[in-house]
Amino acid sequence: MTRRVRIAILGAGTAGLTALKEAQRYTDDVLLINHGPYGTTCARVGCMPSKALIEVAHAYARKDWLGTVGIDGTEALKPDLRAVMEHVRRLRDRFTAGSIQIAQDLGDRSIRGKARFVDAHTLDVNGETIHADTVIIATGTRPIVPEAWRAIGDRLVTSDEVFELVSPGQRLGVVGLGPIGVELAQAFAQLGCEVHGFTKGSQIAGLKDPEVNASLLAALGEQMSISTDVEVSVRADGDGAVIDDGKRSVVVDWVLAAIGRQPNIEGLGLDTLGVELDERGMPAFNPKTLQVGDLPIYIAGDVSGQRPLLHEAADEGRIAAYHALHPEADCLMRRAPLGIVFTEPGAGQAGLSYSELPESGVVVGKIDYSRQGRAVMAGRNAGVLHIYVDAGNARILGAEAVAPDAEHLLHLLAWAIQQEMTVDTMLHLPFYHPTVEEGLRTALQSARRALSKRREQPDLPLCRPTIDWALG
Repeated sequence: MTRRVRIAILGAGTAGLTALKEAQRYTDDVLLINHGPYGTTCARVGCMPSKALIEVAHAYARKDWLGTVGIDGTEALKPDLRAVMEHVRRLRDRFTAGSIQIAQDLGDRSIRGKARFVDAHTLDVNGETIHADTVIIATGTRPIVPEAWRAIGDRLVTSDEVFELVSPGQRLGVVGLGPIGVELAQAFAQLGCEVHGFTKGSQIAGLKDPEVNASLLAALGEQMSISTDVEVSVRADGDGAVIDDGKRSVVVDWVLAAIGRQPNIEGLGLDTLGVELDERGMPAFNPKTLQVGDLPIYIAGDVSGQRPLLHEAADEGRIAAYHALHPEADCLMRRAPLGIVFTEPGAGQAGLSYSELPESGVVVGKIDYSRQGRAVMAGRNAGVLHIYVDAGNARILGAEAVAPDAEHLLHLLAWAIQQEMTVDTMLHLPFYHPTVEEGLRTALQSARRALSKRREQPDLPLCRPTIDWALG
């Protein structure tokens, strides 16, 4: 017998579950098919357990500053890595419970098994044939691990496995310093581990602006060793491992591989769909509607490779489900890009990154947070913020930052960018004193000077008859 459904969703991660919720607004005839562990990547192995670890690490690292401002006894504080990891797993299990429950509540509309396309409308799952009017592929990704590195056995750990460590060794090598790598590297360094970081490029944490990147390298370099522009080899050495970058080698207790992720598409039978596949085995799809060619198939979430972040995966789930059920509808606009790295100081970008800017017609507004008042008071004075502005119309195009509370600064900038605000309209907004946000105003003022633009009025909006805060 063939089971018939209006929409089948492959994967119970963030994109899949959000697609499920969106689809349920229009129909109950939805089938969720999941292979592998339940609980989203974010909640199970990504942003949530990593931030649980990072919060502890950042808080503990504050003891060094406290000892310089009159607080005695901070040298007595010692981390218990075993207890810290137990705390992280406890929170992790709490965060995964909700997504697991959603799948369970579906009853027979949720299947555990690996789906394989027979054709564009037909799936085989555990020997059962399922005919779906439309299918959403939201199968996620997994860490890339070079085959040669597997020879060191359980001394090699990926970001999907690190939170299962009961008592991590004190010497750690992190290979790959993208957002995941730098977050975990700094966290373990702040908790007292000896950390060595390696990356094959010159940029870390996804930053593209050379000055902003250099500021994060300098900040992290005070807590760990970092080697950029290197290729490494990894081999076993007694109970540990040796990482060699051609210039130096270090002996560590374990290696964290954070060199990227690959799509979970093996065995899906994408080759049966009659569309061309790229070198990864992925079919081309419309980046706006997420539809594969003219097939009733959509791709959403990390597996798409577009923007591997939770809020983006959720949006892609919504877009895929909406267009799967409304194929003739106008496309939905994506939100302004926003990426945050939870180091200390924080890092990230909003809108266009440095590498995406046009070759001309852009000015840069800057602030050096090493001298910013509130940051100095808190002993968190490190980093720089660059704001990219269209030289013609003064509209904010993007920003890259390394700064205290960068997560909040970048949110404000992403909102302003999506609203197509200009330097002047942003400067008309309130800035409280003393806050790190005042640094944003300094950068905007710097951009206005770079525009050679004089103020035509004080940095205050004109009165409007319908809104006048001064009148209460």
